[in-house]
Amino acid sequence: MVDDRELLTRLFAAAVKAADPITGIRKHLPPPPKGGRTIVVGAGKGAAQMAQALEKVWDAEISGAVVTRYGYGCSTRSIEVLEAAHPVPDAAGLAATRRMFELVSGLSENDLVIALICGGGSALLPAPPAGMSLAEEIRLNELLLASGAPISEMNIIRKHLSTIKGGRLAAATKARVVSLVVSDIPGDNPAFVASGPTVPDASSRQDALQLVQQYSLPLPSKMMAFLNSPEADAPKPEDPRFARHQHFVVASAAVSLEAAAAAARDYGLTPQILSDSIEGEARDVALVLAGIAREVAGRGRPFVRPALLLSGGETTVTLRGKGGKGGRNGEFALAFALAIDGFAITALAADTDGIDGSEENAGAFVDGSTAKRLRTAGRDGRSLLDKNDSFSAFEATDDLFITGPTGTNVNDFRAIIIR
Repeated sequence: MVDDRELLTRLFAAAVKAADPITGIRKHLPPPPKGGRTIVVGAGKGAAQMAQALEKVWDAEISGAVVTRYGYGCSTRSIEVLEAAHPVPDAAGLAATRRMFELVSGLSENDLVIALICGGGSALLPAPPAGMSLAEEIRLNELLLASGAPISEMNIIRKHLSTIKGGRLAAATKARVVSLVVSDIPGDNPAFVASGPTVPDASSRQDALQLVQQYSLPLPSKMMAFLNSPEADAPKPEDPRFARHQHFVVASAAVSLEAAAAAARDYGLTPQILSDSIEGEARDVALVLAGIAREVAGRGRPFVRPALLLSGGETTVTLRGKGGKGGRNGEFALAFALAIDGFAITALAADTDGIDGSEENAGAFVDGSTAKRLRTAGRDGRSLLDKNDSFSAFEATDDLFITGPTGTNVNDFRAIIIR
């Protein structure tokens, strides 16, 4: 017998293991080019582990570089691992962007580029257009993170204010490009992962301008002028430069949730996968799922107890003030805890890459006693939620879920046990 927190930890581990990119990389591995070179580029919080996996299954000469978040690197043989800041870009990311272009420029049609792309690549590959500075791209990133916009909409804006995103890196080479993508995007559109440096999509600068207006983003005048110019147009999927290119999703939230469900059955739980693509405000999603969980706990419907509710996707957080610590999974967990006060419910909300927001935790555990324990600790859960300060709440109750870097990223993992 294991307690519910240990069980949730095991389900998280099963989900992360299923997202190990080596299985999907091996399945979609292109053949080595005849008479040409193979160059690797890549970006994301799991990019170093993807490079390591590629080296294990590639049986020809290979070289290149990938960029990952500080502290997320690992040992590789011939592929260089660069590190830069996330979620706010820095000068090391700017240098990594230059390195990616250096690697693909000058290649011929006989060469092959393998692009290893996963979540986090947008911030790790800053590339402001001419006339704009890194500081201005950092400001753009801060505004987007505070806006509450879904990641797919953030990336539409990002890719039209960049010289590498929106397929531009792939368009810069004559070589064939095969993109292997670990999806952290609801719906698994590979063009949205890391803002698609090697995979174009059909969005336009007009779409970006509409989103700027929709979220009332106070973009600097230089950015607005650029978005209103033809220079902001990203290449479209039908561009002949992409004719020989391919892209494959090698790991996703759907596969991870299925693995967690299979593991749960071994412990006598009846798993229900609600969705792998939930979006919206984290606190609002928490209220909806808490309502379902209370219905199961109190009335045994719509699911039979003991039940497990699984979901994934990527929620968002609209910042309501300054000084709060934590990420979207912590925000979900705190709102959920307040809504299940006193019920026989235990839950885990965590980011599969091991870091939720800017702190050290992947997420947090909650149960029917969490709200009471917050009160006993002299902390006002509602006030902390209003300040977007979930980290302080769960630090006070010793409910932080800390894993360290996992080597993959298929976004949010939420598991709710109802007894």
